[in-house]
Amino acid sequence: MYGKGVLGSGPEENSRLMQPFIEDRALLQQRILAALTAVKQLPWADNHKIAAIGFCFGGLCVLDLARTGADIAGVVSFHGLFVLPDNLPQPEIKAKVLILHGHDDPMTPTEQVLGIQGEMTKAGADWQMHIYGQTMHAFTNPVANDPGFGTVYHPTADKRSWQSLLNFLDEIFTD
Repeated sequence: MYGKGVLGSGPEENSRLMQPFIEDRALLQQRILAALTAVKQLPWADNHKIAAIGFCFGGLCVLDLARTGADIAGVVSFHGLFVLPDNLPQPEIKAKVLILHGHDDPMTPTEQVLGIQGEMTKAGADWQMHIYGQTMHAFTNPVANDPGFGTVYHPTADKRSWQSLLNFLDEIFTD
């Protein structure tokens, strides 16, 4: 997303790299659509069986991909960010949406959880959200261990969310 192989090396740099895309959602959507275009050009890609999966900021990216009306089977957001974009007030969501979320995630307040649920419903999306109790942000990351920052690995939620992903992929890719 950041261009030319740029990757963040930790929370501070990751935040600095993400911020321009959170502030300019059209730019974020342009980048994620460019990634989808690149995937569809791969000779082995089946353009009828494409899903996008993202974690944290990547979860926001795949949700925005769905919001653009991209013609893909589904998107899955693991402990994603739910800040609604201001440039797509009435998104046309074609993809099925699976949101996997920790109830105690401090990066997504309750009003944002309710906001995305309302947005998905208003858009007529085929969506589902699984919320894991006693679970913070980054619950799938085995090295996440910073309760003060709100990132803690949760092996049970990790296992359950992965099973939900597999069930979702089976549903959207089974003819």
